[in-house]
Amino acid sequence: MPLIKVQTSVPNPGKSNIETMLKSLSEKLAKHTGKPESYVMTAFESEVPMTFAGNTVPVCDLEIKSVGTMKSEQTQSIS
Repeated sequence: MPLIKVQTSVPNPGKSNIETMLKSLSEKLAKHTGKPESYVMTAFESEVPMTFAGNTVPVCDLEIKSVGTMKSEQTQSIS
């Protein structure tokens, strides 16, 4: 089951914006992994305390997991 999780330090952008983003990410992850979208999971977390380069400016992290292995071409394409 492919998973894409978004974590950000910024405030919640609103339910409608989050749903639109997650649906788009679900479709794209299914395409890149070659797995049916019915197996794809997405998640979003806002206002997560985070730093980047020792700084607390607004930051976002995307985590992608998938059962099995991903080919280097898939990893490069997703990146």
